[in-house]
Amino acid sequence: MTHDPAAGAAPYTAVRFEVFGIVQGVGYRPFVHRLASALGLDGWAANAGGHVEGVVAGQARAVRQFTARLRTQAPPLARVHRVRVTEGGDQLPSPESGFTVRNSRPGDPGTRRPREIPPDAALCDACLRELLDPGDRRHRYPFLACADCGPRASVVEDLPYDRVRTTMRRFPLCPDCAAEYRDPGDRRFHAESLACPACGPRLCWQDPGTGREFSGEAALRAAVKAVDGVQIVAVKGLGGYQLVCDATDGTAVALLRQRKHRPTKPFAVMVQDIDAARELACVSRTERAALESAVRPVVLLNARASEVAEATHPGTGRIGLFLPTTGLHHLLLREAAGPLVVTSGNLAGGPIVTDDAEARRVLGPVADGFLLHDRPIRARYDDSVVQATGRVLRTVRRARGLAPASLPLPVPARTPVVAAGAQLKHTFALAAGRNAQLSPQGGDLADADTLDAFTRAYADLTRLTGITPAAVAHDLHPGYLSTQWAHTLSLPRVPVQHHHAHLAACAAEHGLRGPFTGVAYDGLGLGDDGTLWGGEILVADLTGYRRVGRFATAPLPGGEAAVRHPSRMALGYLCALEPLGAPRPYAWLTRPFTDRLDPRETAVVRRLAESGLNSPRASSAGRLFDAVASLLGLADTVGYEGEAAVALENAAGSLRTVPLAHRLVRASGLWVYDPAPTLTDLLKRQRAGEGVPELAAAFHLAVAGATADLVARAVADGAPRTVCLAGGCFLNRRLLTEVRRRLRAQGLRVLVAEAVPVGDGGISYGQAAVAAARLARAHS
Repeated sequence: MTHDPAAGAAPYTAVRFEVFGIVQGVGYRPFVHRLASALGLDGWAANAGGHVEGVVAGQARAVRQFTARLRTQAPPLARVHRVRVTEGGDQLPSPESGFTVRNSRPGDPGTRRPREIPPDAALCDACLRELLDPGDRRHRYPFLACADCGPRASVVEDLPYDRVRTTMRRFPLCPDCAAEYRDPGDRRFHAESLACPACGPRLCWQDPGTGREFSGEAALRAAVKAVDGVQIVAVKGLGGYQLVCDATDGTAVALLRQRKHRPTKPFAVMVQDIDAARELACVSRTERAALESAVRPVVLLNARASEVAEATHPGTGRIGLFLPTTGLHHLLLREAAGPLVVTSGNLAGGPIVTDDAEARRVLGPVADGFLLHDRPIRARYDDSVVQATGRVLRTVRRARGLAPASLPLPVPARTPVVAAGAQLKHTFALAAGRNAQLSPQGGDLADADTLDAFTRAYADLTRLTGITPAAVAHDLHPGYLSTQWAHTLSLPRVPVQHHHAHLAACAAEHGLRGPFTGVAYDGLGLGDDGTLWGGEILVADLTGYRRVGRFATAPLPGGEAAVRHPSRMALGYLCALEPLGAPRPYAWLTRPFTDRLDPRETAVVRRLAESGLNSPRASSAGRLFDAVASLLGLADTVGYEGEAAVALENAAGSLRTVPLAHRLVRASGLWVYDPAPTLTDLLKRQRAGEGVPELAAAFHLAVAGATADLVARAVADGAPRTVCLAGGCFLNRRLLTEVRRRLRAQGLRVLVAEAVPVGDGGISYGQAAVAAARLARAHS
């Protein structure tokens, strides 16, 4: 709307604006205030429901600049999906009345637009300078924050995002903080998590052994003394409790492993700064950017020889490092003697603990002391994990700092959907409109505790986002707790095959709607024929698929026991690999392997494999990796899923050698990779004295060559030339690099997920994308 408020004045234009995306809790209203003021505009802005709205008025050119910059100059933590600009209406701001930030209001009751939750953000550099400045009133205060950093998703109770709807509402602002909160020129202007020693959360130390408690600086000193004294401390972090000990002390690390029931899985290590990280690992530019980002993820890096105990990452040449997340972490790192193990505050496989009473119950047998505070954690968020492949950063675990930010859907979900996810590395997703909101990754969905954590997180996220699902997508496997949960809902169900979901997640992230060729390699997933899959070549789109290739099947002697004992998988391949015309390795080649095993157990496993009793067959790439790792003596028994494959990748390194033999055959209308020649060649070269590293590298090259040949056969038969790679096996950087290089050499377009985990943590997003596409087709 335009009018002339005074004769001869420039046209005075007013528009109404609405900004959608992650625009609450990220300093967006203060940004709008600064932008409008700098352009000499009048008007107001406010949080409304899950978005920001307002009116701006002034000279037409300035108004146009304002609306354009709402997207292009948004604060670093904001993610603007859409800006809607309409005529300003009848109530225009008075000229030269200035620009104000109004009180928030609920969204329109009739709107069905999903609301987005801002992820937590690590302490910014400006707050860090205050933390370390003896002259600042927040000097050494562990809970300082501003509009650019601090807790968000872990403290929000409702939207619009204001202090009164977060767990910070129990800490009334002191006069100094209140003045900052109201000052448009202050970076804490409308920063809902701001606090100071006079009015904010307080630190506390509890020693269960002695019953002694300390607060403030005394609490921090007690925690540091415990860590230096080879003890384990439970620390209340942003999104849950963490278990902390000295990473340079092998005794402390071994004690943590024993108490946490985590015998071999690597621990994350927190270091003070990027220089400290470089002392422990090789850090590329891409990896440095990830380490220093507001997400502060754990970054998997190639380890250097260092003072850090080998027990932190046994069996792998890689170490997971991250930088301090909060003021409390910064203080701990500066006071402690060296790098710290900082791992999830849970027992192996369980959900991270958030409640103080629960922490004492669950972590009491693990921790020697508790460093906690009185700010409640509303939602649990473990640490995110990423790794770089070349210059590309890929998400391994999507959690704190990343979740629950939305991901795009190529086909909008006109019917709101909840995707229940898989069993391991569990996530769920809520899909409505053009986006899906992926929950933070929890533990493995294997017991009542993790199921309860899932159902509570689902209730919270549906309430906060305003998404009311009208359909539920789930895996085919009836034994998954996520599938069983889906069946308890009184909603139409959309079953999605496990590997189709893997590939759909990759396709959806890259915006694919049309058909593609998919390579899905993982441990196990139930196929549509009732058998276990895991080494699959599919031709698919978001609504369906057909299987065109696979790995040969082998038995899992003892079922689940074979996953925990790769030696059983090796015997299964040697004794009962699917007969496809090539001879299995001869007994004289396998004897060095079988001779080192318990003969009684070997006899039992052989009978199981050959009879098929309690030995389901699987076409699994992951289980083949397990078998080869055992044949090479790298892992006969594992403490966590994927350990054998990690050892095999570590042994292979970047060695170049002659690939092992591989063979493709045609069986029942599919191209099938027969690993019998691969295993025979492996054992022959092993007997000839070839080293484990060379053989591990040769195996990776053989699988990559077989994959390239399977895809080439499919493309020759008419499959699309765009290829999606997905499944947990592609966390193996050597495999991913070799497969991608060979496929690109064929002139194929190769896509791999980046923001979405390639493993089971991305399954729910793939399910949501499939369900949205199928339901849209059904209604078209």
